Amino acid sequence: MTMEETTLLFDTEFWISVSAIAALLILSGFFSGSETALTAASRGKLRAQADKGSRSAQRALDVTEDSERLIGSVLLGNNLVNILATSLTTALLARSFGESAVVLTTLVMTVLVLIFAEVLPKTYAITNAESAASLVSRPIQIVTLVFNPIVSTVLWVVRAMLRLFGVQTDPDTNVLAVREEIAGALRIWHSEGIVEKEDRDRILGALDLEDRTVNEIMLHRSDIEMVNAEADPMQMMDQCLESNYTRLPMFKDNQENIIGVLHAKDLARTIYRIISGSKEPKNALQNFNISEVAKTPYFVPDTTTLDDQMREFLRLHLHFALVVDEYGTLQGLITLEDILEEIVGEITDEFDEAEDNIMVRTSDGHFIVEGSMTIRDFNRATDCTLPDQKANTIAGLVIHESQTIPTVGQVFSFHGFRFEVTDREGNRITELKMRPLTTRF
Repeated sequence: MTMEETTLLFDTEFWISVSAIAALLILSGFFSGSETALTAASRGKLRAQADKGSRSAQRALDVTEDSERLIGSVLLGNNLVNILATSLTTALLARSFGESAVVLTTLVMTVLVLIFAEVLPKTYAITNAESAASLVSRPIQIVTLVFNPIVSTVLWVVRAMLRLFGVQTDPDTNVLAVREEIAGALRIWHSEGIVEKEDRDRILGALDLEDRTVNEIMLHRSDIEMVNAEADPMQMMDQCLESNYTRLPMFKDNQENIIGVLHAKDLARTIYRIISGSKEPKNALQNFNISEVAKTPYFVPDTTTLDDQMREFLRLHLHFALVVDEYGTLQGLITLEDILEEIVGEITDEFDEAEDNIMVRTSDGHFIVEGSMTIRDFNRATDCTLPDQKANTIAGLVIHESQTIPTVGQVFSFHGFRFEVTDREGNRITELKMRPLTTRF
């Protein structure tokens, strides 16, 4: 073989190797970018595009359904092309640099892989996540099918090794629940000024309905306005007309014995019909039977979640329920409006009495709060994180932590706050003064 033929052969092999290395780097960039695009793409946005008829968006959703198998296939392809590219580069440089080719290959391939196979494609994928995910969905779907036997074997080996260390894996379990992801994202966006506090609170309130029970927000039985079934009909009507509530529980003998729920409109309509149709209006109500007007009371357990209770209200077309404990003892009442207020905040109308604020911020940094204020409402108003697992109200939290019923003037410090009891009625703490132990407001 002549020198010219050798040079020609060397040049041909050289350019073939360079072309192969370049193609492998492109494939490496494709796998890296695809992994980033498919994991970073919003499934919500892809679903919206798929609902509009985008087949590529639907394929992207299908591919990402089994994230464990997707990541395994992409990593397998990425490692194969990276290793093969490195091997070819080593063989190519060894012709000219001998033993130094290994070190030189490491430097060259690190730079090439970092720029063209990692940073560049991943930056593009993050910037255009949904469009990139739709674009690569078809080839990645094919790659996943081709590599499926190998990936399945690898996953089996990995799970077997993890079990040796006592780690159980469930491929169908998400790392984070969807609700937790949404809640965490909302808090981050609020801290960054993207989401307003009111919008954050509404969405978090809706998400929390599943974790909260009716006894946390119900009106306590000591505050329930009731009607005595044995009272004079006109007295009942006067009470209903003067009340701010349209539905009043009706009891007989004692307030634990609820026999019905009286609607002001039903009572007024019935009494008007009896009086207007009688020649002697004064005596027309002598035989008035209140049970004909009262509706059957609707009782719910105090452990019912707010989400379930709202669904029941909507299903039964009801707005009002009486809450009982496990022994059937009346604990309070809850309305559909109470649940809605956990989402949208306080709802008032022209018939609601003007109430003083249950929390007042003083100029010296203190909070004057009513003891009945719920911990959740305080946290939402101040962005604090007082725990509400053991108590529902601020007063309840103080009693739980102090393990006593404090007297006026007693001071306690816990959970980053100083609590001072400023007013008490009987055994009820009605007002407290609170101040954060560290300056944050």
